[in-house]
Amino acid sequence: MKLVGLDIGGTKIEAKVLDSDGQELFVHRVATPKNYPDFLDCVVDLITYVESKVGNFARIGCGLPGAVSPVTGLMQNANSTFLIGQDVVGDLKQRLGKDVRIANDANCFALSEAVDGAGAGSEIVFGVILGTGCGGGVVINQQVLTGANAISGEWGHNPLPGFELEKDGETGPCYCGRSHCIEQYLSGTGFAQQYNRKYGKDLKAQQIIELAQQGDSQAKAAFDLYVDQLARSLAAVTNILDPHTIVFGGGFSNVDSLYPDVSEVIGKYIFAAEPRVQIRKAKYGDSSGVRGAAWLVRKQNSKL
Repeated sequence: MKLVGLDIGGTKIEAKVLDSDGQELFVHRVATPKNYPDFLDCVVDLITYVESKVGNFARIGCGLPGAVSPVTGLMQNANSTFLIGQDVVGDLKQRLGKDVRIANDANCFALSEAVDGAGAGSEIVFGVILGTGCGGGVVINQQVLTGANAISGEWGHNPLPGFELEKDGETGPCYCGRSHCIEQYLSGTGFAQQYNRKYGKDLKAQQIIELAQQGDSQAKAAFDLYVDQLARSLAAVTNILDPHTIVFGGGFSNVDSLYPDVSEVIGKYIFAAEPRVQIRKAKYGDSSGVRGAAWLVRKQNSKL
């Protein structure tokens, strides 16, 4: 069985074909168009090209930053704004003559890692994106959990647990309209803004991490605070969801010291005498999104 996934991003659309064992058979990328009619044409042309290389298939999975509204069936919260308010699933089904399954890109990331990645064999997997934003996805028994509002896993817009102004620092309003969102502290952007505001600098997250690794006292203090904030935030999720495995993706997932550091701290915030949760780095990295989109095809009873 061929498993075909599309990762629809703001600048590119990647198609990947897997076999039923997860082995990569084919990959191809094209630029993302800037309007909806051209987008539909582009996907049709891309799928036609893929079929010319690997043969015909009956269904595709699509991952993108956004979600299908459970109320209207239309796209919402997509970073490619021309998709918002469109019946992407219905239009692609009509144009392609295929079954089309769509999920948020963070859900696709989590599904990929749950099926055959760092969370393989775990009943409950929480996939965490620590990048320019702070997203997440939940997979239970290799099934994507979507939820009544299609926001399952959106931990980044909960308030930072245990917030203390003197310790954690002030933020301006988040783009969602709230203040002290987890994303404002734990995204790469938020981490850098907090550091620069406190110390009067103008550094990027990676530069601050490098300084911390070199022993710079200010940068190390900022990183230690980040570890504690991340542990608090993941513990709050754990106290509700109780995942067997938490998998990190995004730019911060490449900071290897995060894994032992957060694992050491998180226990004091979890409501369990002997906390058991594995914190792991994504196996497939940037490829997890498109691989997860392909795995959507296999999951006949997923609630998308």
